[in-house]
Amino acid sequence: MTKNKFNAGLVQFSVSENPAENEKKAVEFVKEAASKGADVICLPELYRSRYFCQKEDIDYYDLAEPLNGRSAEIFTKLAGDIKKHIIVPIFEKRGPGIYHNSLLFIDNNGKVAGVYRKMHIPDDPAYYEKFYFTPGDLGFKAFESEFGKIGTLICWDQWFPEGARLTSLQGAVILFYPTAIGWHPFEKEEHGAQQRDAWITVQRGHAIANGIYVAAANRTGFEKPVKENDGIQFWGSSFIADPQGQIIAQASVDSEEVLVAEINLDRLEYIRRNWPFLRDRRVEDYLNITKKFID
Repeated sequence: MTKNKFNAGLVQFSVSENPAENEKKAVEFVKEAASKGADVICLPELYRSRYFCQKEDIDYYDLAEPLNGRSAEIFTKLAGDIKKHIIVPIFEKRGPGIYHNSLLFIDNNGKVAGVYRKMHIPDDPAYYEKFYFTPGDLGFKAFESEFGKIGTLICWDQWFPEGARLTSLQGAVILFYPTAIGWHPFEKEEHGAQQRDAWITVQRGHAIANGIYVAAANRTGFEKPVKENDGIQFWGSSFIADPQGQIIAQASVDSEEVLVAEINLDRLEYIRRNWPFLRDRRVEDYLNITKKFID
């Protein structure tokens, strides 16, 4: 029987150049989230290393791990011990020359219950992800749990309403977005406030349009793994929004924090009854959505 309430937990932390340190920190923060009552806990994107996509360098492929690698080993054991679901983003080595930006959905019995591979891959200054990551080929995912289906997407996916919609249509009650996003120092003063606000606004829009909870787990801190680059100031601001787009928990810009908020499925049902956007969709008139552009 599906429970009508559970707690979502987000971990926001700064990342060092030492994977072992990052693993240890992630484990401690997951335990803290569990102690605060979180039932489903999400780590930030590529939690195990600094954001290496600031430069195209084949040596960074050495950071990748298989689906059954170190992260799976650590967090399946932890999930089984604390009886919590954990969303663990990884740099996946699938095979020779094939890498993905992925996540493991680990259930509260300590089993990998699903895998999601990031579908939308950016290629922007200091976000050179197309060099590293093959686009996901598993489609959009919503994983079974005793709380209902849990939807997962990753970072750049958060700008695309199609991903949020297709995940929601599978019955997801919440969308988790593990994230690594921040400011270029040279443009923060002029554009920083608008960029961060746009990031929050678009995800609040997904919550409203789909009548769903949305939870984004970002990293914080300044990272400059490439000395000739300016680095990225990650803006933290991890948050959880309800089905009306109201932010019910939010972290600061520059602190390591654990967020925990209640996900109320009765409220989700109530909002969807009053704002029946899914009911009123005209799917027969949306065929052009599969085109890149309508000429």
